[in-house]
Amino acid sequence: MTHLRWGILATGGIAHAFTSDLRANGFTVQAVGSRSADKARAFADEFGIPHAHGSYEDLVADPEVDIVYVATPHPMHAVDAALVLNAGKHVLVEKPFTLNRREAESIADLAESKGLLAMEAMWTRYLPHMARIREILAAGTLGEVRTVIADHCQDLPDDLTHRINALELGGGSLLDLGIYPISFAWDVLGEPLTIQSHATFKETGADATIATIFGYDGGRLATTISASDTRGPVTASILGTDGRIEIDPWWFTPTSFRVYDVDGTVTEEFSSDGTVTGRGMHFQALEAERLIAEGRTDGEILPLAETVAIMGTLDEIRAQIGLTYPGETPN
Repeated sequence: MTHLRWGILATGGIAHAFTSDLRANGFTVQAVGSRSADKARAFADEFGIPHAHGSYEDLVADPEVDIVYVATPHPMHAVDAALVLNAGKHVLVEKPFTLNRREAESIADLAESKGLLAMEAMWTRYLPHMARIREILAAGTLGEVRTVIADHCQDLPDDLTHRINALELGGGSLLDLGIYPISFAWDVLGEPLTIQSHATFKETGADATIATIFGYDGGRLATTISASDTRGPVTASILGTDGRIEIDPWWFTPTSFRVYDVDGTVTEEFSSDGTVTGRGMHFQALEAERLIAEGRTDGEILPLAETVAIMGTLDEIRAQIGLTYPGETPN
């Protein structure tokens, strides 16, 4: 770690989870900002943070903050990330990076013009078991990878006022849950050539279930399913001509996996037990600090151009199922 001084923008549940992991793993959390001075002070007291700001503007202006984690609802990500970058600070933006590709491109362009790091907080990519899986794939252990299968189905609150069901907050299964298996498919197979999507919806207009099939050259496929109203196994698999990887629940969190050869014999087992303190959300912060220490504004694990392109995939899925968000400017 370079011991950059982190600022936390917003004080909701994901901000609590991320900050808890930072504090548990020795990172420096210097300031927090909220639209409510009382909420900022309560958050600062909870985590022992020196500075509490009653506005986002005051947070990003804090001279003792080097990098800011944006933890606001999806529709605010682009506005808040721009606020951070225009203040001359690096930014880690909670996934999904923005509401759509157009917004993602605007943040990428702004970060480039400022010479600053802008990174999506897709924390799964940085977990130890995912790093090991990429090594296995690079070594050719599975032969030619043919298929990726991943689900992220949860039984979340039915309350129509809950954020997950609020279309005006970008709620629904796609941006909250589907982003995980879709980003995973991108990680393994890259950009799909074809996309097929199907969805069901809640009374609010938010998507309840999203199923996708991605097609790639040579007949390779990825299939994902995400739901906010049905609990699933929350597992993932990578199938190749010489073997397969099966990732245990919850596959996008620190977990375990097994590698099988074509005869079904286990050739490797990996477990995250005892290797991760907290939820593991700090690994993405570690990567951000490493890149900044090296004078870089982008990385290899999830390049910003890939984040932007994934937002384009999400846009195409939404176009196919007829989903738009209130006030969204067409691309």
